[in-house]
Amino acid sequence: MDYLVATVFFAVSASVTPGPNNIMLMTSGVNFGVRKSLPLLTGICIGFALMILLIGFGQLFALFPNLHLIIKCLGTLYLLYLAWLIAKSGSVNSTNSQTKPLTFIKGALFQWVNGKAWVVATGAIAAFTTVGAGYYGQSFTLALTFLLVAFPCAGVWLFFGTLLKQVLKSERYRRYFNYTMSALLVLSVAPVVKEITLQVFSQGV
Repeated sequence: MDYLVATVFFAVSASVTPGPNNIMLMTSGVNFGVRKSLPLLTGICIGFALMILLIGFGQLFALFPNLHLIIKCLGTLYLLYLAWLIAKSGSVNSTNSQTKPLTFIKGALFQWVNGKAWVVATGAIAAFTTVGAGYYGQSFTLALTFLLVAFPCAGVWLFFGTLLKQVLKSERYRRYFNYTMSALLVLSVAPVVKEITLQVFSQGV
C-alpha cells in the first residue's frame, strides 16, 4: 500500500506541475475549447503511459546508450517548432489551417520528444521499480497509475485554458496570451539546450 501511495503522489506532482504538455493543453483550451482539445489530452495521457511501459520493458537506454542525446536534440527542435506554432495561432473562428488543434497521434508522439516526459519517465522507472521477479509488474503498475492520474491533473490545465477563453475574447489579448505561452515553452527548453551543449562539448574533448 505504501508503494502505491508513493507512486500516486509522484504521478500527481509530475502531472500537474508546469511543463510542455500542460502549456500546450492550456493554450489549446484557450484557442479551441475543451471538446476539440480532448483528443490532444487523451493522446498525451495514453502516450506517456505507453512511454513508461516501453522504457521499462525494453530498457531502451541500456540497449542504445546514445539514444538520450539524440532524443534531446530532436525534442528541442520540435519544441521550438511548437512554440512557433503557438505564437502563430489565431482565433477559433479562423479558417486558417494553423488554427487546428493537435490530434491524438501528435499528442502521443510528442511524449517522445518532450524533455520533461523523459526525465519523469526514466526517474519513475529508476525510483519505483526494482530488479527481480516483480520488475515488469511494477512497470505496468507505474504506467497504469500515470494513465489514471494524468487525465484529471493535465485536464485542470485544459479547463483553466477554457476559463481564460471567456476572458480573452479580444483577438489582441488572445494573441498576447499565445505569445506568452510560446515564450514559456521556449524557456522550458533552455535548460535542455544547456545540457546538450555541455554533453556535446564534453564528448568532443
